Amino acid sequence: MNYLKIIFLAFTLLLLGCGESDKDVISDVDNPEVVAIEFFNALYNEKNIKKSASVCSPQLSRIILHYKSPKAVARHLFNMSYDKVEITPDDSGVKVREQFKDSAVITVYFDGHYNNDRIKDVKRLSMIQVSGNWVVDKILKDPF
Repeated sequence: MNYLKIIFLAFTLLLLGCGESDKDVISDVDNPEVVAIEFFNALYNEKNIKKSASVCSPQLSRIILHYKSPKAVARHLFNMSYDKVEITPDDSGVKVREQFKDSAVITVYFDGHYNNDRIKDVKRLSMIQVSGNWVVDKILKDPF
């Protein structure tokens, strides 16, 4: 686990050293549900892949930044395209992070429009806690 902390810290310092502005970083990283929502909001509504990548593990961040555009990330990684979308976490009452203090699986619901068609979808993210901050580690397979 220390290895992941070192990599995350080095990656964070690298991003901060590259002159990123505050608009390219998600600052509220102490709640996994908020991080998951902000991750997708930055990608789909703000069209900012740097901001989305700022809360990812180094491996996932590298993949996201490789695509260079939010549209390409949405199409290739998530197989979802939206013009505008509302994103909400699963609020079934079960708090996964209370059961596992350093990892969580977050389910996120999407309700939006693409080319005047209404599209609903569900995605699941595996999240880990690194240095007290929650980061998106993996995109899990569709449960349905």
